[in-house]
Amino acid sequence: QLQLVESGGGLVQPGGSLTLSCVASGFNLKYYAIAWFRQAPGKGHEGVAFISSIDDRTYYADSVKGRFTIPRDNAKNTAYLQMNSLKPEDTADYYCAVKGLGPFPAYDWDTYDAWGQGTQVAVSQ
Repeated sequence: QLQLVESGGGLVQPGGSLTLSCVASGFNLKYYAIAWFRQAPGKGHEGVAFISSIDDRTYYADSVKGRFTIPRDNAKNTAYLQMNSLKPEDTADYYCAVKGLGPFPAYDWDTYDAWGQGTQVAVSQ
């Protein structure tokens, strides 16, 4: 059974940084592409960062490009979302998701094989 657990969320001031972790269990993460989605109150899921399973190529939404990175550590079966220069509009619940097959990057939340439970990020003074 594919399981993902996120951690690392919290309250941070504008301009600050946070690193989210996504630990996988029950499967080998290196065979899966990984994405981080976020959902702000009253909005749908937005894909913000993606990393391929084939060549570790990364993709980012325009809203986070240059501020967020998505490294993965296959030895630890863990993916990360490093977030810098945070803005109030980054406030949301953040989820990692994995995808085994199919076109990538995939911006549709429903096309992924497994999702974590989410971790909350709040950016405020």
